[in-house]
Amino acid sequence: MHLPRPDILDHFRCVEFNDRRRTSPSAAEMASGARSQRDIDDLPKNEANYAALTPLWFLERAALVHPNRISVIHGPVRFTWADTYRRSRQLASALSRCSVGPGSTVAVIAPNVPAIYEAHFGVPMSGAVINCVNIRLNAPTVSFLLDHSQAEVVIVDQEFYSLAEDSLKIIAEKNKSNYKPPLLIVIGDPTCDPKLLQHALKNGAVEYEKFLETGDPGFEWKPPRDEWQSISLGYTSGTTSNPKGVVLHHRGAYLMALSGALVWGMNEGAVYLWTLPMFHCNGWCYAWTLAALCGTSVCLRQVTAKAIFSAIAHQGVTHFCGAPVVLNTIVNAPPTDTILPLPRTVEVMTAGAAPPPSVLAAMSRLGFRVTHTYGLSETYGPSTVCAWKPEWDLLPADERARLHARQGVRYIGLECLDVVDPTSMKPVQADGTTLGEIVMRGNGVMKGYLKNPKANAEAFENGWFHSGDLGVKHPDGYIEVKDRAKDIIISGGENISSLEVEKVVYMHPAVLEASVVARADERWGESPCAFITLKESINRSNDSALANDILKFCKERLPGYWVPKSVVFGPLPKTATGKIKKHELRAKAKELGPVRKSRL
Repeated sequence: MHLPRPDILDHFRCVEFNDRRRTSPSAAEMASGARSQRDIDDLPKNEANYAALTPLWFLERAALVHPNRISVIHGPVRFTWADTYRRSRQLASALSRCSVGPGSTVAVIAPNVPAIYEAHFGVPMSGAVINCVNIRLNAPTVSFLLDHSQAEVVIVDQEFYSLAEDSLKIIAEKNKSNYKPPLLIVIGDPTCDPKLLQHALKNGAVEYEKFLETGDPGFEWKPPRDEWQSISLGYTSGTTSNPKGVVLHHRGAYLMALSGALVWGMNEGAVYLWTLPMFHCNGWCYAWTLAALCGTSVCLRQVTAKAIFSAIAHQGVTHFCGAPVVLNTIVNAPPTDTILPLPRTVEVMTAGAAPPPSVLAAMSRLGFRVTHTYGLSETYGPSTVCAWKPEWDLLPADERARLHARQGVRYIGLECLDVVDPTSMKPVQADGTTLGEIVMRGNGVMKGYLKNPKANAEAFENGWFHSGDLGVKHPDGYIEVKDRAKDIIISGGENISSLEVEKVVYMHPAVLEASVVARADERWGESPCAFITLKESINRSNDSALANDILKFCKERLPGYWVPKSVVFGPLPKTATGKIKKHELRAKAKELGPVRKSRL
């Protein structure tokens, strides 16, 4: 199921659905609507004045303008924009010769290496859809993705060949005689153990470079005839059920790739460090943005603070993206892993979870300039930005950090953003306190979930995309996420934002990471339970005293009923993109049993 698609020349307006019971317009409304469609002329679209939007043109232009500029760096490997364009066309040609094209899905299971970057262009140049698979998933989950998407080709990095192999065995066992194995292509990497590549080749996989050689470097690819054509398929985390396949189109990819550059102030020739996985929302569309800006991609196979500082110092890095957990790793890196002061101001974009103000402030002190964004897989990655106002520079540091932690206003490429009452769909008061659901509408919203009409009906109910995030709208129009609907803690009938509690816990000097979830409570129904990872330098000889000190710290800064009733120390489970797996922590809190009512 898809939202009704307006004609390309129609004016896209945000309207309120005040009466959802009405199913047909009145005669007066129809007449008014006809008048609103009129233009000053009857000039038609033609091949000279209209083309479907697609980010694939960015690569062709980059190769024309800067053919000899470095496009991709990975260890000892260097490619120019002429190389990347040639290799992407070879990939498209090779796929086409294998009858892969419109209607086909090509899965890519790889970390940030040149091949996955090339696939962002080469796969859609063939007319097929790219599905970048999270490398941290287990075989049963990957088998579901490959089977659900009916991937005809699987391109896999040598390090993760066994993951692909095990996943395909599960599919073969499930489908038995109906199983048709996909073409399996393995990416060799000079920075990895060659035995992994040799194993893959012995088991029937085709080596990526050899596969490229079967393609025509001058392949005349064709842009999509319709910009609504799918360009990418990505799956949600599926923490409570099977993952949902998010389908994105060429138009949205084009607009959001350019929006990402504009809201970040990203300039032509930027040197971008891939700390963010390209398999996550197509690298927040920056896989395509880098081609538009003729910039340079520095691939980072494994993300560490030492590798980040080294790339900044030795590769001229100007920009990188990452979840707040990456920022937290940087600010808590030991001196031996850092290179300070920075040789230049480095622009950082963060999203994925609300960053604690204390982390934002610490990044600023180190010389990083952080742009805070927010979005979902369903909105091409980030789709709102905390647009910075010059007058905020005059405010005290704590106030700047508090304003910076808000999720802000819509991207240039997103037409509508609001916080609404989920029942009436009316906007909440812009008072910074009234909770509502964050909703979006426009070209920066997915086509829908693949083969899932029920989920589409729910996601697009009342003509908006429902994020499932609860937030508030401040008097200046900036929104702020308060929690996922499922993460709100209800204690004694009162709502507690787990994110607000986490912000305070993070401020304690002993805390490296924190996540707060609901735990059953005999007296209050639920109460906050804080899971905490301590800094390496902290003495763990008396955890009880340390927990009490953290709770005392919270009592001085939070309403009494917001203070955690229990503290658990240990590492926090995370997704591949650095998000903390709260569903696992909720399960652990359930195992702990309820907080007992005081017998005093």
